[in-house]
Amino acid sequence: MGIFDVFGGLFTADMAIDLGTANTLVYVKGRGVILSEPSVVAYHVKDGVKKVLAVGEDAKLMLGRTPGSIEAIRPMREGVIADFDTAEEMIKHFIRKVHKRSTFSKPKIIVCVPHGATPVEKRAIRQSVLSAGARRAGLIAEPIAAAIGAGMPITDPTGSMVVDIGGGTTEVAVLSLGDIVYARSVRVGGDRMDEAIISYLRRQQNLLIGESTAERVKTSIGTARMPDDGRGASMQIRGRDLLNGVPKEIEVSQAQVAEALAEPVQQICEAVMTALETTPPDLAADIVDRGVMLTGGGALLGDLDLALREQTGLAVSIADESLNCVALGTGKALEYEKQLRHAIDYDS
Repeated sequence: MGIFDVFGGLFTADMAIDLGTANTLVYVKGRGVILSEPSVVAYHVKDGVKKVLAVGEDAKLMLGRTPGSIEAIRPMREGVIADFDTAEEMIKHFIRKVHKRSTFSKPKIIVCVPHGATPVEKRAIRQSVLSAGARRAGLIAEPIAAAIGAGMPITDPTGSMVVDIGGGTTEVAVLSLGDIVYARSVRVGGDRMDEAIISYLRRQQNLLIGESTAERVKTSIGTARMPDDGRGASMQIRGRDLLNGVPKEIEVSQAQVAEALAEPVQQICEAVMTALETTPPDLAADIVDRGVMLTGGGALLGDLDLALREQTGLAVSIADESLNCVALGTGKALEYEKQLRHAIDYDS
């Protein structure tokens, strides 16, 4: 640790970043979660030279609506970095946005990574955080962060099960004594649900819709099980008719959305079942007692807790701030670094 690092540490607020496929959240030590924006970067390309045009909220509005000279990119795919340079630009932008006076300061940053990330993917995340201006970069496993953020007693010698459904991955983990007993990362999440809605409408209604429309359908009337009256609420959506190529508007009911989402929901249920099958019996007994905690944006899908309850027979609860759980947990790991030392990995 150089003298500059010591000085750098005096003037900075350390941060925790939840680099999500859909949204990136930044937690600043002592201040809580102060930034939550979509993980999208828009570039202006001129003669092969890229210039960052917008990041976050402004860039998301451009997705699927860009002219030839502008590219809107989502640098994260399935929880890990797919586009290295873009991710670095995005992290830089968010750090600068949080630190108004960023000339001298080099914060220490903890980032969460999916449990299934390979060493190469972890190194990519660490490198892009360091080159974005961090003085040290620590990594914490996403299920641990989600469980801490949901307020689960993970340091106790009892089993807790957390299911974190993000944009790109679903992490199912059984935790005890502050570490992972069993974890499994399936690459199904909010994005896969959007794709399922798009392909369903394409097959059944001959209507082509964009990702943002699919996401709107999912958030407003998305549900994991058939509505009781066999139809449920409905909404109007617009897209392109594939038969004659003109834009048109149709009505989509909840029952149709439930049918479209049946496959991704089933994959999440199967991941939970597999985790329960491989859990040691004593911890399984604790899980029957405690139930399963759902976190992440996917946990907000209507009736998902009921669908899981029907499959597993366990009590399923949704975390209070499910969207912020991972960021809050990563932030707590930053605040209570001494106690959670084993969970944070600073060198690899």
